[in-house]
Parts: sequence; structure tokens; C-alpha cells
Amino acid sequence: MKILLVEDDKMHADFLMEIVETTLPEFDEILHARNGKEGEALAHRHQISAIVMDLRMKERNGIEAARTIWAKRPETRILFWSNYSDEAYLRGITRIVPDQAAYGYILKTATPEKMRLALRAVLIEAQIVVDREIHQIQAQQMRSRSALTEFEHLILLDLALGLPDKAIALRRKLSLRTVQNRLLSLYDKLDVDGQDQNEMGIVLNKRTRAVSSAIARKVINREGLITANKELGAWLRRSAVAQD
Repeated sequence: MKILLVEDDKMHADFLMEIVETTLPEFDEILHARNGKEGEALAHRHQISAIVMDLRMKERNGIEAARTIWAKRPETRILFWSNYSDEAYLRGITRIVPDQAAYGYILKTATPEKMRLALRAVLIEAQIVVDREIHQIQAQQMRSRSALTEFEHLILLDLALGLPDKAIALRRKLSLRTVQNRLLSLYDKLDVDGQDQNEMGIVLNKRTRAVSSAIARKVINREGLITANKELGAWLRRSAVAQD
């Protein structure tokens, strides 16, 4: 069997190679890709069913690469590993993972023993594994009054991509009033409400402030926006075809 490691940092790639060799003797061939684009090509060419994927890479991030791979082979098992425990990354993964896929998310700071357990659990036993630290962060966010619902998060992404209220309503199949109410909730949760005017009397744009607040809180990030922009492009093309 073959396993694919997608990692752009040589030191981390060497660590992965060593730990996979000792932990997963079932795999007799280890392939290495230096970025997400290369990972997609190797996964497709060799019909890979087990992957360890870095999340943040210069050429094609891990979420985008996984999305492409899962679109062709939804049964592929992927263990994501990253330096980042941002809410945006976890949301990004859970939005694209197929129902039948096993996946995991573990931090690069995890001990070798934790890494070994995660490798076997996800890639051999087909379990879903999320690092305890990431799980704790997610649980804290869910309990928080300021936690965004999945629909609010989608509207936030639409906001960040520049869609006006009517376009958001059309895309999400909501009434304009519902979108506007969701926006008010977003502003409140992101502490934008009440900050529309400063001491100099300058009126501040709430939509822009909501996006900047979400970025600062790591609710959205570059990788998530790249994926969201591609989804928006696909929706715009479908909408144009439907009108012809």
C-alpha cells in the first residue's frame, strides 16, 4: 500500500517520513509532495487512499488540496496536521469532509506518541480524531455567547467576498429580512454593533469592521477565503447558465 505525505517544510517532512515508517508498516511505499498542488497530482496518479496533509502551504493549501482529492475519491483517509488551532481551519475542514471519509486534525506540537496513535486511528482504523487542544478550543467557542452558527459563518464569508444583502439572500435561499437579521446578530457577536461612529463623528462601515474583527479572532482566514471565493465563482457560473 502507498501513503502520501504533503508537507512543504523539509524538517517536518523528514519527521513524518521517520514516524510513518515505524508506525505504519502496512504501507510499503511512502510518497512525498512539497505542496498541495503536487499532492493532488500524486494522489490522483497513484490512487492514494491514505494521506497526511499539512494545512498551510505556499502553493495550494491543505484544505483546497483535500477538497479536490475528496471530490474524486471521497473514501480517502486524511490526517491533517498543523501549527494552527484556529476556528477557521476546523470549520474549513468540517465543511468539505465527505460523509464516508475518515479524517483527523492534530497539532504539530503533539508528542510522537500522540502522532502515532492518530496515524493508526485515522489511516488504518478509519476513525475521526481531533487533537484534544483543538477540541477544547472548539468546545469553548460553542459554549460562548459570541460563537457563530454555521449559517452566520457562511454569511460572514459572503460578506468578506463583497456580496450585497440581496445577493446573499439569493445565494443562501433566504429572505432579505432574514439576511439582515443574521447580519445584526453577526455584528453583535463580533462586537461591531455600537461602534459605527467614533469620537470624531466619522461613520465606520460595519461590514468591513465585521470582517476585520473575524480575521483578528481567527474565525476566518486566508485559506478559508480562497475556498469560499472558488465556491462563489462556481455559484456565479451556475447562476449565469440558469439565466440563459
